[in-house]
Amino acid sequence: MAHESFEDEEVARFLNSHFIAIKVDREERPDIDKIYMSVCQAMTGRGGWPLTIFMTPEGKPFFAGTYFPKLNRMGMTGLMDILNQIAVMWQKDRARILKAGDEITSAIKAHDSEKSGPVVRLDTLKTGHEQLARTYDPKWGGFGTEPKFPTPHHLTFLLRWHKRSTDPNALKMVEKTLDEMRRGGIFDHIGFGFHRYSVDERWLVPHFEKMLYDQAMLAMAYIEAYQVTGKAKFGQVAREIFNYVLRDMTDPEGGFYCAEDADSEGKEGLFYVWTPAEVKKHLGEKLGGLFCRFYEINDAGNFEDGHSIPHIPVHPEIFANKEGMGPKEFESLLEDARGQLFVARKKRVHPLKDDKILTSWNGLMIAAFAKGYQIFGDQAYADAAGKAVDFIMKNLRTTDGRLLRRYRQGEAAYPGYLDDYAFLVWGLIELYEATFEVSYLEEAIALNQAMLDIFWDKQGGGLYFTGKGNETLITRSKEIYDGALPSGNSIAALNFLRLGRMTGRLDLEQKAEQLTGAFSKEVVSYPMGYTQLLVALDFMFGPTQEIVIAGDPSLETTQAMVNAVRKSFIPNKIVLLYPDGPDGQRLESISPFVKGMCPINKKSTAYVCQQYACKTPITDAAQLEKILE
Repeated sequence: MAHESFEDEEVARFLNSHFIAIKVDREERPDIDKIYMSVCQAMTGRGGWPLTIFMTPEGKPFFAGTYFPKLNRMGMTGLMDILNQIAVMWQKDRARILKAGDEITSAIKAHDSEKSGPVVRLDTLKTGHEQLARTYDPKWGGFGTEPKFPTPHHLTFLLRWHKRSTDPNALKMVEKTLDEMRRGGIFDHIGFGFHRYSVDERWLVPHFEKMLYDQAMLAMAYIEAYQVTGKAKFGQVAREIFNYVLRDMTDPEGGFYCAEDADSEGKEGLFYVWTPAEVKKHLGEKLGGLFCRFYEINDAGNFEDGHSIPHIPVHPEIFANKEGMGPKEFESLLEDARGQLFVARKKRVHPLKDDKILTSWNGLMIAAFAKGYQIFGDQAYADAAGKAVDFIMKNLRTTDGRLLRRYRQGEAAYPGYLDDYAFLVWGLIELYEATFEVSYLEEAIALNQAMLDIFWDKQGGGLYFTGKGNETLITRSKEIYDGALPSGNSIAALNFLRLGRMTGRLDLEQKAEQLTGAFSKEVVSYPMGYTQLLVALDFMFGPTQEIVIAGDPSLETTQAMVNAVRKSFIPNKIVLLYPDGPDGQRLESISPFVKGMCPINKKSTAYVCQQYACKTPITDAAQLEKILE
């Protein structure tokens, strides 16, 4: 619509004569997007982008839709026709429009105030798994048919269900999906990172946009799959994602950029696709031919104008064997070829980079890098997460401590929304457990409290998306649906539980229970739509572990115990490092129970507890690892 209508002089002339046209960046103003998307869904039965809303000067909507062509076409009403009809009606029958706006606004407010339903129980997790299994694609992985979105929280929930139930099918769904996505065209085989979604069922043809939140959530899913299975291939994909983000999506000052566009030179995907001639021009006939055969780049092409999207139709070991090569030799040749093509591709016209820095998406990436450091021990990951936190605290925070939503080219704007607080708190918790710097835990606790003060619904429970300081719209929404992005409420629920255990504050755990109760009607009716909340519920239902390691963090024995904890997949745990000296005293002020339960000994000592009841202290890392298995 931008090219077809909004840049068209005839449309612009009519719009400017009869309307006030407002274009909204839904990443900067998700509050507006969420409310008016619910209007569109209620009025038309469907939603999507571009989202088109007609409203009164008071912001009350009376007509909604998604894409409209400029003129009537193929059964679709044209925008010019709609504009003309509304302009006439506004002049001749305005009362009818105003009445419709009032009725729709009242209906949306009534829907938002619906009361909660039945209690969420352990069976809800089982139902969530069963619903995912019914929609699972056994041939290509993923859930549902085209278009296919990665939806990493489906996978992290299934890993937890597998651990709880020992159901092998849950793990098979995760492994198959992660494998097929990495082999498909949705993954950038030359420069790494994942595109936004696949337009087909086999992950071949993507919408070529790359989003920061996908990189963060997918990295965490691959890391957890690596922990569960021990298969190096999953860990390697997480590292590839991190490589891409550090190289292409990181601001010199430390924040992470939003996205990279799909288009370059006016064509979607042109930057990413190849012909055999282009490949062989850079690699030569022999290596180029090998590369084309492996990634199925041929003259027919699998994309537009005879171009091919690199993907892996045959398993690398099977392919190498057919070519008469050993796996190592083939891997080395492939990496050499990829490196050469990456250098060649850099000379192409790049897609536009959306260099906005959003607090919420940065929170997710901080969490991902922190998890990456915990598992791989790569200092660059901890440094990247720490620099991003520093960037946010310096550039996206007001003098009174309130978070801001967006930063770009020296300007920060918009009071933060729920996601900004919840996602950043998640990142800070993970970064504390990665580095054990108490300041990150202190900051997480302070921001979590600020989030409660600003967004908590004292009557109905749960957290509003907007709060004190945000612009007042026609209603306030409370989101729990976990779509392409998890909801702020789902992330906040797990934050409450983890911080509650870390600090011994039962009131935070009670907040998690109140939050899930507020949304129980939706969650019980369709658990598959709320898999990030199911992750929080899995923690709530337990059993959970509180692990406190007391000792000097610089000692090898202490680090061995930390590594023993990180080696195993123990999702429902919190970890505290209790050193002697000032940092230990700061931790005591945050977590009073550590002093009484876990006294510091001369030896590095681990205390494994459930519900604050500790088992016999452990001074041997191997024994700790055995207990945690």
